Amino acid sequence: MFKKVLLISLVLGMLSSLSGCAVNHATAMVTPGTDIKAMKTFYVVKGPDASDKTDQIIKDYLTKKGYSATVGPELTPPYNADGVITYVDKWFWDITMYMIELTINVRNPVNNFPVAVGNSYHTSLTRLSPTEMVNEVMTNIYKEAK
Repeated sequence: MFKKVLLISLVLGMLSSLSGCAVNHATAMVTPGTDIKAMKTFYVVKGPDASDKTDQIIKDYLTKKGYSATVGPELTPPYNADGVITYVDKWFWDITMYMIELTINVRNPVNNFPVAVGNSYHTSLTRLSPTEMVNEVMTNIYKEAK
């Protein structure tokens, strides 16, 4: 009887610890009155980490969707684009490095005010590649732009 209770306790303990690892969520919000779909040119601000390629992945996403996009350092507004994109990517080590969270802001090129924001968070069991994270966030932003 003791062995059976111990076995059940171990199995339940393992299951409860695994459920905490499978966390994911994705959100997006567009400021009312903002027409994201009217923005045809974008300036993607290069991230602070030189080895980070997230800025290029965002540019590639926009280009594949038919928009014009360039990547460069942060500038003093106004930008020569319809929208400015900034991002924060967080990385985590779990056997390998992976992107755990990505937040993308679409900003007004004149005053840098954020007009849309999207976020994706995936822990180790639901991890996505950086390209998949960008796709998820940008797709959700465009879905919110009604």
